[in-house]
Amino acid sequence: MTESTELHPEDRKIVTLARSARARNGVPEGAAVRDETGRTYVAGTVTLDSLQLSALRTAVAMAVASGARSLEAAAVVTTADHLPPEDRSAVTDLGGPATPIHLATPDGTVQETLTTT
Repeated sequence: MTESTELHPEDRKIVTLARSARARNGVPEGAAVRDETGRTYVAGTVTLDSLQLSALRTAVAMAVASGARSLEAAAVVTTADHLPPEDRSAVTDLGGPATPIHLATPDGTVQETLTTT
């Protein structure tokens, strides 16, 4: 477990943004990613009859649709204790296997920082 205050300020920012998206939209997950230029993309879980996406996959899709070429970091705020493989793959596809994914609880406490390396 990592206190969010121990994170780099830019990583702390994406955890805060992910937490805000989850609370503001009343969705199960909030996520934020930071691209190679420092821009952030924030999303919540998407649940439609015809489309279901996790918050992290939605944030990665937003980054790609906005022209991001890479990711520096990602954060997910959730009550789940793990990330589905598809979420990790989406981050790896755009950011590479060393891109950190901060998995945080609804109060913003980072439980784990994941990479696929």
